[in-house]
Formats: sequence, C-alpha cells, structure tokens
Amino acid sequence: MPNLSNVTTHSFTDGHTQAVALAGQVAAQLRAALAERGHALLAVSGGSTPKEFFACLSREPLDWAKVQVTLVDERWVPDSDERSNAQLVKSLLLQHAASAAQFVPLYTGAATPEEGLAEATARIGALPLPFDAVVLGMGDDGHTASFFPGGDHLAEALDLDGRTPVLPMHAPGAGEPRITLSLPFLLNTRALYLLVAGEKKGDLLADVRLGLDAAKNYPIRAVLIQQRVPVAVYWCP
Repeated sequence: MPNLSNVTTHSFTDGHTQAVALAGQVAAQLRAALAERGHALLAVSGGSTPKEFFACLSREPLDWAKVQVTLVDERWVPDSDERSNAQLVKSLLLQHAASAAQFVPLYTGAATPEEGLAEATARIGALPLPFDAVVLGMGDDGHTASFFPGGDHLAEALDLDGRTPVLPMHAPGAGEPRITLSLPFLLNTRALYLLVAGEKKGDLLADVRLGLDAAKNYPIRAVLIQQRVPVAVYWCP
C-alpha cells in the first residue's frame, strides 16, 4: 500500500473557518518568503471552493507588490468569460491589499492551448521558482489541476520524471480545452495545500487515500502518494 504519511488533514466545521485558516497559513508562507528572499510566488486553483479563501487572503497584510500569483491550470477561454479562472482570481483575490500583486496568466489569446503553449511555457519559465505555496482543489471525478480522467496528456502530466512544465489537456469531463502545469512542476514548492469542501468530496478523498475501487485510479491520488512534498488537506463538510 502506498505511503500516505506525508498527508495531514485539517478539518473545519464550516467554510468560513476553513478559508480564514488557509488564508492565514498561505499568508505566513508568503511573508516568510518575502523576509528571506524579497519576493514570493503563489499558484492557485479555480472553481467555486476557493472563493472565500481568495477573499480572505486578499485582505492579509503583506508586501503584495513583491508577490507573483499564477494559476495551477486554466480553461482555454479569455478572462472576460465567466468560466475563466483568471477572472475568478482577479475579481476575488487581486483585490484590497492583494491588488498590488503581479498576476501571470496561462491563457494567451491563441486559438488553442496547443498554439498558445510556447508563450504560456515562457511565462511560467520566467517565474522565480520554487513556489512558496501551491493550492490545489479536487473535482467530483477525482481530478485536480487539469489532470482529468481520460485526459489526452494525463500520463505525461502525472509523470514525476517528466520535464515538461506546461501541457494542453483535452478530456471528456473537462468541458473546454485546458492548459495545466504538470505535477512535477507543481511539486517544486515549499508548501502544498489541498482545499476540499463537502461531504461527497470528503468521502471521495477517503476512498482515494485507501485506494478503494475506482478511486485508486483517480488523478488526485498521484498528489497524495508522492513523497516529494507534504500535503496539507484543508477540509470542511
């Protein structure tokens, strides 16, 4: 059975308490980076779950002008589209104190993620790695980032020996074409968080950790069983 000793779960009674706790922890990571190196780097996920976390983090007092924020993955749509992760980040995280942060988007305006891949890769390649914090989420199908079951580049994205930082992704459950940072690239971080909400996802995560039935093949499991970076799960019902 894979070793899951590097996974720690923090449980909360409600979403607000969860969001406040994670925002405080991520802000502490960013402050430590600013004190040590004079700059900080954060990668976040989209979806509905991180909305309150973004709102809380946006008000954390730190030198946001020296912080770069990018996305774990993106739907291949412009930021004027309501399904854009960039729009979500701009409207909820890059507000208040955090409005001074520099945002590095993945979407380039090219017709397809394949056509925009070189530019997106160049943007990501210019980031001052490692990340100070990466915040992942999880879908009902066990995906995280754009690591979707049945994805055309899933195996490459999850390959811990892979050298490709950014990949396009098309999958039956993904809706739009996507672009995503690869797992080995995301694991180049000082702190890794998994933000999960809802009883259904809590049960799914338990099945994934135990490797039960179909859950043993869900992409999120690759994050939980890797041994490079400890995973802090923040969960609420």
